[in-house]
Amino acid sequence: MLDRDHHVVPQSYLTAETPGVGGVIKQRPEDFLVEEQPLYQPSGEGEHVYMLVQKRGMSTLDMVRVVARHFGVKPGAVGFAGLKDKQAITRQVISVHTPGRKHSDFPMLQHEQVAVLWADQHNNKLRPGHLAGNRFSIRIRGVEPTRVRDAHRVLQKLAVTGVPNRFGEQRFGMLANNHLIGRAFVAGDFDAALMELLGPSPARPDFNKEARELFLQKKYRDAIHAYPMQAHIETRVLNQLDRGRDAKSAFLSLDETTLRFYLSAFQSAVFNTLLDERLSENSLGTLREGDVAVKHANLACFVVDGPTAADPALAQRLASFEISPSGPMWAAGMLRASGEIDAREVAALARSGLAPERLDDFAASSRYNLEGKRRPYRVPLTNPEVEGGVDEHGAYVRCAFELPRGSFATVALREVMKPEAGLGDEE
Repeated sequence: MLDRDHHVVPQSYLTAETPGVGGVIKQRPEDFLVEEQPLYQPSGEGEHVYMLVQKRGMSTLDMVRVVARHFGVKPGAVGFAGLKDKQAITRQVISVHTPGRKHSDFPMLQHEQVAVLWADQHNNKLRPGHLAGNRFSIRIRGVEPTRVRDAHRVLQKLAVTGVPNRFGEQRFGMLANNHLIGRAFVAGDFDAALMELLGPSPARPDFNKEARELFLQKKYRDAIHAYPMQAHIETRVLNQLDRGRDAKSAFLSLDETTLRFYLSAFQSAVFNTLLDERLSENSLGTLREGDVAVKHANLACFVVDGPTAADPALAQRLASFEISPSGPMWAAGMLRASGEIDAREVAALARSGLAPERLDDFAASSRYNLEGKRRPYRVPLTNPEVEGGVDEHGAYVRCAFELPRGSFATVALREVMKPEAGLGDEE
């Protein structure tokens, strides 16, 4: 059977011996602060405007649209290193391709949710992954400040063991089905992709219920009017359907950033599935013959052969976070594991409804090729801070820490809070 689960909620915790503090996050944007740590500084010259942008209560993709409109460019001309939480105050560097014009040639961007803190020039577009990491400062509400001791124990242990490098809720969207849209895209099943995007949601049946029922009735124009103004993706596809386009053409009318995000969500769900298996075996910090190890310094990978697995130095390299085991971000050309490890990874892909051969076909036929790579199953958590207190909004426990690029603070917070459900609004 097709596995529809995105495997965000862990089956087990690394810190199971410490009780969760409970509580809630993201009650207000000020409770969730994220500051990007740039990989490099702009050079001061070039065709790209670089800006440090602070956004509040807005997704990264919505912010990109605001910036693109201001500069009079397509969203694809705006570059960013990573997606940041919606229900938060976040600071991140973005780039805008404006050949022949500098940032001083444009008026100041005025928007109630977006502020530009500085601007400069650089000679290349900012692309996903072009950052060192992120610093988080997060207030957990609805808890007694004395629970700070439990939060401290959890973060101190994670600083030693590392954090499971799971993809969080943000990757899968409000309806928790971005990965299913991506899977349908790779499979070439565009009717299924549109049903996931526009049809009634099993996860949230009342979410845009009228518009989604109208889609089923093929009343596309009425469905457009039933959506809120911010539903850019849904209304764009519905407009194409209303003009008589088929499912494939309507879906592929979406911008490249959005389409690649769906593909990434598909890869992420398969990775999360395999991460759960490693956690259940308590093998997040071990390497076996056939595993693919990743070097944290440069993300270079190598397949672990028999002599390497038997080398006593391997345990020290793992303990020092020089290397870690990795899982697949499945795509054609990806470095594959060997033996029993590879068989597990192929089986997880099969439970998503696809086989490696289909990924090869997709790579050969689509302009939106998947990037195949390995992702470490764990990442270091550094510079942890914990405090308990009370402010005008009530009691809180604040957790602060740094994670490498591509990692999710909500995964670390799950270890602290140990909730039974989601952690709040996402991208």
